Amino acid sequence: MPFLLIDFPSFNPIAVAIGPFAIRWYALAYIGGIVIGWLYARSLLKNERLWGGPAPMSLVQVDDFILWVTLGIILGGRTGYVLFYNLPFFIDHPTAIFRLWEGGMSFHGGFLGCVVAVMWFAYRNGISILSLGDITTAVAPIGLLLGRIANFINGELWGRATDASLPWAMIFPNDPSHLPRHPSQLYEAGMEGILLFTVLAIMIRLGALKRPGMILGAFILIYGLTRIAGEHFREPDVQLGFLWGGLTMGMLLSIPMLIVGGILIVWAVRRGAPRPAEAIR
Repeated sequence: MPFLLIDFPSFNPIAVAIGPFAIRWYALAYIGGIVIGWLYARSLLKNERLWGGPAPMSLVQVDDFILWVTLGIILGGRTGYVLFYNLPFFIDHPTAIFRLWEGGMSFHGGFLGCVVAVMWFAYRNGISILSLGDITTAVAPIGLLLGRIANFINGELWGRATDASLPWAMIFPNDPSHLPRHPSQLYEAGMEGILLFTVLAIMIRLGALKRPGMILGAFILIYGLTRIAGEHFREPDVQLGFLWGGLTMGMLLSIPMLIVGGILIVWAVRRGAPRPAEAIR
């Protein structure tokens, strides 16, 4: 083994085990992302300066929204994985759709599930869809960061093979080829989590929440860019491989995000900040 090659850390995917019951790091990542995101969302809503007046929703409403967005993430994420990544298998094994503990969640499906949750909750509560979308996507990178770290702990969704001279190349124990690979989960954690959160946080401090749809559009656009960049280092799902022109499914699903995100940003800039009467409504 080349002397620069890093041994994959020996992680136990189970964080806590009590008798026959086990809690995995992946489940804790989802729980932690939702709880920390909820606390961050509450702190943003309390700061009227960021909104140019009273926030467009109450703390009680955002507390109620947590259940909606959680269901959107889980149902959308699983549905997206079934449809986008492994439909033939699930057609032959329909009961496997409900075995969530075996893994298989799609970000793009989870995002669409969140979109449905945002639109439905906003309509039922008389809240601006764009403002609720802003607050939801402002906190989303927290969950993405924890989720990618959980992928790394599980030794799954590893990167493409690389030269063993790369100082941080790793051999993942679940990889049957035992090739040195990019730890692409950590690349994605840095881009989709830390970088995206930092950019959105700076935009918020500069007043982006005063323009409904600005943070939502920036999240969609920047995530699409970072996901496409990360896919250049990530091994495609074995059941799909490379698609048209060497693209991966993750790349193809992210391309529409670039368009939608750009449209939302332009719309938010042209629409401008709402007048005080509009902000209170």
